[in-house]
Order: sequence, then C-alpha cells, then structure tokens
Amino acid sequence: MQENYVDRILKAKVYDVAVETSLDAAPRLSSRLDNRILFKREDLQPVFSFKIRGAYNKIAQLSPISAQRGVICASAGNHAQGVALAARTRGIRAVIVMPETTPDIKVQAVADFGGEIVLRGDDFDQAYEHALELGRERALVFVHPFDDPDVIAGQGTIAMEILRQHHGDEIDAIFVPVGGGGLISGIAAYVKALYPRIKIIGVEPEDAAGMHESLRAGKRVTLDRVGMFADGVAVRRVGEESFRLAREFVDEVILVTTDQICAAIQDIFQDTRSIAEPAGALAVAGIKKYVARENCKARTLVAVNSGANMNFDRLRYVAERADLGAQREALFAVEIPEAPGSFLRFCEFLGRRSVTEFNYRYADLQAAQIFVGLALTQGRSEREDLMRSISAAGFAVRDMTENEMAKLHVRYMVGGQAGLSDERLYRFEFPERPGALLKFLQAVGMNWNISLFHYRNHGSDYGRVLAGIQVPLETRTDFLLHLNELHYAYTEETDNPAYKIFLSG
Repeated sequence: MQENYVDRILKAKVYDVAVETSLDAAPRLSSRLDNRILFKREDLQPVFSFKIRGAYNKIAQLSPISAQRGVICASAGNHAQGVALAARTRGIRAVIVMPETTPDIKVQAVADFGGEIVLRGDDFDQAYEHALELGRERALVFVHPFDDPDVIAGQGTIAMEILRQHHGDEIDAIFVPVGGGGLISGIAAYVKALYPRIKIIGVEPEDAAGMHESLRAGKRVTLDRVGMFADGVAVRRVGEESFRLAREFVDEVILVTTDQICAAIQDIFQDTRSIAEPAGALAVAGIKKYVARENCKARTLVAVNSGANMNFDRLRYVAERADLGAQREALFAVEIPEAPGSFLRFCEFLGRRSVTEFNYRYADLQAAQIFVGLALTQGRSEREDLMRSISAAGFAVRDMTENEMAKLHVRYMVGGQAGLSDERLYRFEFPERPGALLKFLQAVGMNWNISLFHYRNHGSDYGRVLAGIQVPLETRTDFLLHLNELHYAYTEETDNPAYKIFLSG
C-alpha cells in the first residue's frame, strides 16, 4: 500500500490550481535554535492553504458522469475554499456546508469562488452530518477533508516537492500539523518510501490531540471536545485511512499549548513578514519544543506552514499570548502590606526590570494584591529565580504564568473581592453567533444570581465567559444538572488560586 501511495502522489493532479510552494530558510529562528530551520510555504497557495491540493486531486479524478452530479463538503474554512475553487476550475457545482459559527471572512471567501453555501450547526461535526444527508438527497459526490486516498495523495505532493527542493540525505525531520491526519499521512507515506531515516513528526494542540491519543491507544478515539483556537485542526476523530498510515509511518506526535502556537506565529512573522493562522504555525511550535527536549544542534528541520487564513481581529489575542509562549513574560500575583510605602518598596525591589503589566486595587486594611507582568530574557529559569527573589524580599507570591483563567480573564478584571459565601466560579465556552451571549445569560441566569461576569471574544468561533454564580448548597445538585443539560463546555474554577487571591475574598 505504501508503494501505491507513492504512485498516487506522483500521478496526482494538483498543479492546474495549486502552485509548487517555496522551501524557505528561516535565518532568525535558525540562529536562535542553533539548527537549520526551513519553512514549506503552503500559506502561499491561491487559497492560502495546502487544502487546495487534496480537494482538487479528488475532484480531478472524478469520472465525467460523477462530476456532472456536483460535489459537496463540510468545512469551516480552508477545505471549503479548496473544494469551491477546484469545482469552479472543473466547471461543476459545489455545495459547501459550514457551521453557523463560521466567521464572515471565511464564508465570503467561499462565496467568492462560486460555492453554494449552506450554514448548519454549531460546529464541524453538525455541519458534517448535514452535508452527508444533503449529499444523499441531491446525489452529490462527498469530498472528505482528510479520510480519502485521493485527498491524501494530493496533500502528499508537498513531500514530493520538499525532497525535490532539498536533498533527503540532508533532512533530519519534517514537522507537520495534524487535524484529521490527511496531510501527515500523505507526507509520511511518500517520505518513508524514499528516506526511512527522516523523522516524520506530527504536531497537535494539547486541547485537540486526536491523533496523539489514537496512536497511544492503538485505535481511533473520539475526543469529547476540542479547543477552537487552532480551528483548522479542531477534529474530534481522525480519519480511518489516515490513522492506518500514521500508525505505520509517523514517528511521534508532539503536543503544544495555545501560548506556544502564538509564539510560533510571531516567529514565522519575524522571518517571513507573513501571518500564519494558528493551525498553520503548529509545525514551528513543534520544532521549538522538540529542539528544547532533545537539546539538538546543527540539524535540518522542515516545518510545513500549512495556512494563513487568519481573522484580523484575532491578532490582538495572539500578540498578548506570544510573549508568554516564548517565555519572554512572567505573570505573578504578589501580596504586599496595605501600608504607606509598601507599594513603593515593591517597585524599588523591581528596580529597572521591565514591567509589562501592573494591576492593583485596594482590598482591605491588612494586605493588597497585585497582578504584575514582568519581561524575561532568560526564559523559565529566570522566572523561577524571580519567584525566589520576590519571596526572599518578604512578599508572598504565586506564579500565574501558566494559569489559563488568570491569563484569559482575571488579568483584565482585577478590582476587588466580594466575599460571597455561596459564589461558585465557572469558565464557559459557547458557540459564537448573533444572540449567543443573550442566550447564554438567559440559560444560566434565570434561576441563579450571576455575581461576577467577564466575557471576551477575540475573533474565535467560540465565546469565552468567566461567571460567578450564587448557588446555595441546597440547590447545587439542581444547578449542575441544569448546566449539563445546556451542553455548554465548562470548567469549575472555584478553587483556582487566581480567583481566591483577586476576586473571591
């Protein structure tokens, strides 16, 4: 079957619409990491993503009779654009089912390629089910985003180009973003046939680790939910064929955090002046984690920069988190005496150190809580030294750098403690669409009093809410049943130290 994929890839029809993208050196990142880093620039495709390769190869392989029926797919973005452009190129009908939460910029991009758009459901899974049903009703050919040999072969042409652009004997590893697995399985099948020594390493977000968990379990697993920041790889279950190929040819899958993805977006920008989407920066984040883990030098490592369909309004969030992901900023909760001169004493202790953020509000007569951000130049070791120094200077201190609730909500709302005995704290995610926030408030706040509320939307498909809700002990069981019936993803944060220090009292 491996030889069959090599043959499929060599014969794939992609270049009527796709281009052979460049394999560019990344001098700044290479210098920092002490390794030679190369970027495979799939963000330079006509649809700003590699997805055009697999979509067009599938549609180009259809017989005239099948093609006349038209095609249908389910996608929230890149695959949708690929199918729409491929169908237009072949002169056939394309129906694209997209979640109702899809940002307007992606819906418009598909419309520009002439696709018939159907909005259905809150996420990919609901759109996918509707696309299958609609395809049966209208006798349309379904173009799967990743679990199809023709799609896999189309994506595999990336590997063919890499080995043509740089000799395989000089490549140590290729890092590939993983969602459903079509991209990595195509690349791995081709590379391992020619150069088995080259490592093929997948990269997934920690909150969308479908391939990682499946390989660990030895079978495909379905995730309960996936994070939506890297929406291009937000897949709950990897493909059957892509998993089979990954088990045989992929060396490992590395997991990275949202902050590490944001730092990788910044790394790519510094070398190329282009802005990758979160999924498109996964490979670079994986390389950085791999180099730190292996402490390797002078190796040639290739990152597949898979796409650049970034919503402009997400850039603020990326910029906020990039320094944290690159270990260039630390966040601390510091307690100082509520007495004349103590604030000055703490600032004098910091000296000429660069302060990135400072939040303070009077709380009581004894102590004041400060939320402070400090710039770092030496990464984690410097952060740990800072903790020890602050403590040795007589200030109680807690590290908030890796506290998701603190980074996402609390840093923007430091301002006093309520001290409500029945207050419980929850962090929610819900599909972002017109009226979604009102629906959320009506669902959660009708029977219980909302005592704290912070909402942020930074261009994501999902809204994020931190809510304090007064839940008397005798109603707690009913409240939890109510939450579960709403089907909102939530995490209880009542015991989170950021809440106890700054908000609860």
